[in-house]
Amino acid sequence: MQIHLKTLGCRLNEAELETWAQAFQQAGHRITRELSQANLIIVNSCAVTQDAARKSRQLIRRIHRDNPSAKLVVSGCYATLNEDEAAQLMGVDLVVSNKDKNQLVEKTLASLDMDSMPAMSTEPGEVSLFSRGRQRAFVKVQDGCRYRCTFCIVTVARGEERSRSIREIIDEVNALHQQGINEVILTGVHLGGYGSDIESDLAQLIENVLNETQIPRIRLGSLEPWELPDNFFDLFNDPRLMPHLHLPLQSGSDSVLRRMARRCKTAEFRQIVAQARAKVADFNITTDIIVGFSGETEEEWQQSLDFIEQTGFGHLHIFTYSRREGTKAANMPNQIANDVKKRRSRQLHEIAHAMKETFMEENLGRTFPVLWEGQTETLSNGKTRVFGYTPNYLRVACDTDNIETIENRIIPARLLTVEDNYILSELQH
Repeated sequence: MQIHLKTLGCRLNEAELETWAQAFQQAGHRITRELSQANLIIVNSCAVTQDAARKSRQLIRRIHRDNPSAKLVVSGCYATLNEDEAAQLMGVDLVVSNKDKNQLVEKTLASLDMDSMPAMSTEPGEVSLFSRGRQRAFVKVQDGCRYRCTFCIVTVARGEERSRSIREIIDEVNALHQQGINEVILTGVHLGGYGSDIESDLAQLIENVLNETQIPRIRLGSLEPWELPDNFFDLFNDPRLMPHLHLPLQSGSDSVLRRMARRCKTAEFRQIVAQARAKVADFNITTDIIVGFSGETEEEWQQSLDFIEQTGFGHLHIFTYSRREGTKAANMPNQIANDVKKRRSRQLHEIAHAMKETFMEENLGRTFPVLWEGQTETLSNGKTRVFGYTPNYLRVACDTDNIETIENRIIPARLLTVEDNYILSELQH
């Protein structure tokens, strides 16, 4: 059976797709990147905003339209919060809620009575990963969140915190490395809360992964900027832990943060950033910002802009606030008009572009080890432009005559010039 995997939303959804891909293959099935060739399609949906839920519905409908003969299984936050609606969408054969995600492969094979091809289960696991164009893998270390930010529906959809054992995570990382993966990203709904239910913590997990695996590069997924242990940045003394953190700020105004029920105020966030930059060279901080949150005044918006510019980020993920039924913020007074949100979003995008360009320029002339990927562009001179990432998560490119010599290898490159959203470099063999 040929299986195609699709996801919307967070890195945790990506991690779950990686796990399902491996499990389907071990059950004797083949993963395909071509939707038209699939007998079975799995969609891991998102519902972080109303727009994300709408996109999930659109994706499901489009997939069925493009391949109406394939069986279609839908999971994820949209399918969990709107199970009846998802089940009634044209072409959907099975809905698997978040609480049953760990059994998605078994439920799918049992419910849809799929025949397997046992010979396939003997192929190495990298078939499922690299057929999806991956040189890195997402490893889900925990699920759920104990906090209730007023704008967030995901904690309702994902439930209480549940951490995987350190042994299980280490075994997965080692298995991925044996399959040729050179970089893993540890991810979760509330990554900083890892271990709260099993008498452990994130620092202990990272220490164990560093000590008990040989994988060259370890990254951390989106990490809430609170509950970091005192020795957290000492972990980055090991060069295998990449010097980049995505710390969601959401707003640079303390009064807005209070309405969001965020647990980190601007002064604390500033201290965390300063600590990271003082401790670790070339550290890259990226973040999320919500524009036009309920009741956000012009004064609060200006406070937010000032704080963002003063802090400086390598990249901003900018989200225009949309009301999400089931959250406290949906019923807050003084909702912001759409034209105001659009104006503020344009303003912040200009600032974000300038900050990102500044950070890239600050790294020019430096040499970094780069993990080169399979993503390429064919140039008019016959060469191939290959892309990859530095340890501090700068996207870089180099031109080569032979992609096979560098793909999925870590090779140093000297950063030369900024080209739009990446840096052109030359290899330093």
